[in-house]
Amino acid sequence: MSRLREPKTGCPWDLRQDYCSITPSTLEEAYEVVDAIEKADYEHLREELGDLLFQVIFYCQLGQEDGYFCFNTVISDLVNKLIRRHPHVFPEGNLASRFAEFAEGEVRDTEAIKANWEALKSQEREAKGKKGIMDDVPLALPALSRAVKLQKRAASIGFDWPDVNGVIEKLEEEIAELKEALAMEDEAAAAAELGDVLLAAVSVARHLKLDAEAVLRAGNGKFEQRFRYLEDKAREAGVVLDEVSSMVMERWWEEVKENEESL
Repeated sequence: MSRLREPKTGCPWDLRQDYCSITPSTLEEAYEVVDAIEKADYEHLREELGDLLFQVIFYCQLGQEDGYFCFNTVISDLVNKLIRRHPHVFPEGNLASRFAEFAEGEVRDTEAIKANWEALKSQEREAKGKKGIMDDVPLALPALSRAVKLQKRAASIGFDWPDVNGVIEKLEEEIAELKEALAMEDEAAAAAELGDVLLAAVSVARHLKLDAEAVLRAGNGKFEQRFRYLEDKAREAGVVLDEVSSMVMERWWEEVKENEESL
């Protein structure tokens, strides 16, 4: 990486980059890692992990050039954080320390471990001068992922529904309010209410212990597969899809749904 960034003999493209210019590539590479995992394409995953690691190396090279940090200090900070956040694994706060092996059938108190983890993270936020529980939730996160993170932070101090039934009721309430805004033809209110509907739907996923992002990706996949069925049916009929009536497309859509249910 230092050779690629060498001013006189390096790569012109790499030399033009800065922290901001490569962030789109970082996001893209992270999603490609997730895509390879969901497809169980582990040979491709190896390649994608290398591409993602390259992004980290690139930032470290920029940091070293600017005198902020280097690859070794990034790794060192990570190791220290992992040790600090896992006192149930490193009791004396160093790599060498360890607890005795668990006896057969002995179960760890996972709730206590989780509570301690959150307490440690809270201490870290305060040490950074971030006293609000949501202060360090990144604005750049995709909206769906950020919604989950914000809700989890709120839930960590008890601001949450006790069970999924309350969330379902809230979702229904928000949908009713969206219908009211639409009936009044108030676009601004409709947009605000739709945001509340989406937040409530995210909360439903969280209470069901489902990954909202994964659930939506699966929904996207299902929609895409069904739509491709419509395209195939149109080709079989010798027409293009936009020439097919909405009534026929609806019939085909119900057809593909029925085929899925019969599998």
